[in-house]
Amino acid sequence: MNKHHPITVLILCNILLLLHTLQAVHSHTVCIIGSGIGGASVAHFLRSYSDSHTIGQITVFERNDVVGGRMATVTIAGETFEAGGSILHPKNYHVLNYTKYLHLRVKNPKHSDDSLSLGIWNGDKFVYKTLNSNSKLPIVQRFVSIANSIRILLRYGVFSLFRMSSFVEATVNKFLKYYEGFESRPMFESVDGMLKWAGLYNLTTRPLGEELVELGLSPLLIQELVTVITRINYGQSVNISGLAGAVSLAGSGGGLWSVEGGNWQMAAGLINRSDVVLHLHEEIESISYLGDVYELNSTKGKSYNCQVTVVATPLDESSIHFSPEISIPPRKLQHTHATFVRGLLNPSYFGLDVLSDIPELVGTTESADIPFSSISVLKQHEKDVTYKVFSREPMADALLDDIFSVRVETIKINWGAYPRYQAPEKYAPFILDGNHLYYINAFENAASTMETSAVAAENIARLILSRLTGQVNFSSPNLKSFSSDYPSVMHSDL
Repeated sequence: MNKHHPITVLILCNILLLLHTLQAVHSHTVCIIGSGIGGASVAHFLRSYSDSHTIGQITVFERNDVVGGRMATVTIAGETFEAGGSILHPKNYHVLNYTKYLHLRVKNPKHSDDSLSLGIWNGDKFVYKTLNSNSKLPIVQRFVSIANSIRILLRYGVFSLFRMSSFVEATVNKFLKYYEGFESRPMFESVDGMLKWAGLYNLTTRPLGEELVELGLSPLLIQELVTVITRINYGQSVNISGLAGAVSLAGSGGGLWSVEGGNWQMAAGLINRSDVVLHLHEEIESISYLGDVYELNSTKGKSYNCQVTVVATPLDESSIHFSPEISIPPRKLQHTHATFVRGLLNPSYFGLDVLSDIPELVGTTESADIPFSSISVLKQHEKDVTYKVFSREPMADALLDDIFSVRVETIKINWGAYPRYQAPEKYAPFILDGNHLYYINAFENAASTMETSAVAAENIARLILSRLTGQVNFSSPNLKSFSSDYPSVMHSDL
């Protein structure tokens, strides 16, 4: 048997140690603040598009005790429901690929487009209600569906509905440019540049309502159906900017889906697979640029140094102190209060006689006198129902007791959900300081969804790698399939 000479072994150990040291010197450390879909996505793309020689340790900080950011679930009566980001569009290719990459199960809504019972409430009465039938016979259900289609066409106009659909389709097709290959898709240092390249910028310069009037939509369609959609999806009226409005309308179409067990699993899975060091329940209170690294100080009294820092949480209500100071346009967040109630609605509140006359989805027109944006049925139980109520302000118990005749269980969640959109929109830069301090949520002033966060994060990852290495193209140009051969560290505490 061959024996290694001690000197040879020592030389080999020294060479390996030197190689490891050189790799550590040349790889760059990254800190990510926020473990929502944006923070998880940028970690994923940094790993997917580079190697350990370029990107070394990635550290993710989350101020809460679970990952997911504005994706979360609640449990009522043993059933789990989405409490934050709920629905995904069939052309949300990043998140769709995440589910495949992470082997997550796709869940379709419990209602098909044809069977959803909808009512539009103006504070006094239902100005529009779909027909409904208790019969389970397919032929009866089909007849009711056809009748509802005719009624909606007669009320809002064939051409108006067609123009609205065409507007949404054209906007979605422009957004699809963000999935093109690296050879045809540049990196963007500004949100303006990113939007102009895709032909979407002009939509952010004026309100949705003005855009739709110019397209020839009927006033009734805008005041009722479009308003219901924007109030449900963004908690705001048709005065929101045009791009956010188009995204909101797209979120009311067919083929919508979510992840079985909760959309937060996408963020958890990407963090699991991206070889990161995760700090839960640790909030960053200051970020200081020291010339070659950023020093991050947390509320736990700890300090961390990283060469690259990515802010993946809205700065609008953040208390992070930056040194040197940064400058971003002021904006306010639209808070959405999600109230989950297991009980029974009160028919008399809606001027009705029986509970069955209340639609499964109650949308509302724009009025200061209406205390909620929407009420929807989540689950029919044997004796009662689980509902989700969206509102701009907290729902007081006395008000809930007026709206509901029975309340068995109530859960209230306050989300700083998305920006208050106001055209023309102004944007924070993707690069906050001209060095390596990046801001994913700058894109939210264009539109705020799980997918837009992923798209912005992918651009940030490419931007980081390009500015660190001088390269334009990286190792994974095909965005519709993800490699699974990079290192993985599983976190049991997710």
